[in-house]
Amino acid sequence: MERKTKQQVRGFRTQDGAGVNLVRVLGHGTVQEYDPILMLDSFDSTNPDDYTAGFPMHPHRGIETISYVYRGQMTHRDSLGNTDTIGNGEVQWMTAGSGILHEERLPASERLLGVQLWLNLPAKDKMVPPVYHSIKNSEIEEIELENGKLRLLAGEFAGKKGYASKYLPLDYFDIHLNAGASVIINTEVESSVMIFTLSGDALHWRRTDKRKNSGKTYGRKQCGDKNCG
Repeated sequence: MERKTKQQVRGFRTQDGAGVNLVRVLGHGTVQEYDPILMLDSFDSTNPDDYTAGFPMHPHRGIETISYVYRGQMTHRDSLGNTDTIGNGEVQWMTAGSGILHEERLPASERLLGVQLWLNLPAKDKMVPPVYHSIKNSEIEEIELENGKLRLLAGEFAGKKGYASKYLPLDYFDIHLNAGASVIINTEVESSVMIFTLSGDALHWRRTDKRKNSGKTYGRKQCGDKNCG
């Protein structure tokens, strides 16, 4: 089966936390269409003034937050007593459940590049105990593709298994393609699929219907003049 693009979304620049500059791609206006993905923020800056103010201690409840820091660092501290730093390709996965306080500090680095998702927990799981988990590079399998590679951040791909949440099935891939290359990703018919281009330019299409990348989709992805992931 070849998928059709159902919706495309363009993010907008805004600030959050104590003054962190970011691009909000999904938020209040997209919840109905993209639930259980409540929010998607992306970060890309070589200027520490854009982000070092960080996100001071704040509460979450009834959701999971997933932070992928491809470049730079993020330090997490929470009301459960956890303190942990991820960086350069690692993931923080926090289940807020019945409630948790946490902060995210963003130390100055050569470049901060990453994305954060908020996932809506099912109604029956809203009050589960809060848990923090980090996924370090040693736990992330890199799978060679014909024209690039796939980093298995969570879920399953080609028989390989990564981290799995207890509450929501999520296959989370970081796909890197060589310039001008393409890839076909097979997905389950009943699954929703979303693509976000973090770096570079990409197209996705179904045969003759070429469109710019950035929404719910598909099956095929092709990079432009630059490598993309």
